Amino acid sequence: MKTLYETSATVTGGRNGKVTSEDGVLELEVRMPKELGGTQQGFTNPEQLFAAGYASCFDSALNLVMNQEKIRPENPSSVKATVGLQSDSKGGFQLVVSLNISIPGIENQLAKELVDKAHKICPYSNATRGNIDVELNLN
Repeated sequence: MKTLYETSATVTGGRNGKVTSEDGVLELEVRMPKELGGTQQGFTNPEQLFAAGYASCFDSALNLVMNQEKIRPENPSSVKATVGLQSDSKGGFQLVVSLNISIPGIENQLAKELVDKAHKICPYSNATRGNIDVELNLN
């Protein structure tokens, strides 16, 4: 396979550190959320970053599918990704994801077909398939 795009980000300090992309566009402080024992607010965390990446990637895949099929919603589609962190039975952790998708003005059956097609081509969906439970919900 030919790589179409590649980038990198560096983290120092783990969940209580700093994230920087190679081009410097992304530069964020990350902190442990209160729910996991953190004390500071106003910072992002790995789950939020994953949710943002998955939502934007899935919405892009959905828009590609709609464009290929010449389907135009009344308003732009939107995807809200909810990412949960769970402890597993082996003392480790795993993610669960729920994608809430809205395609304004598109009939429910057609919207479901579009979402299923997007789920097949989305790089995040392909990367997580079989590893993370992903729930698809139409709004």
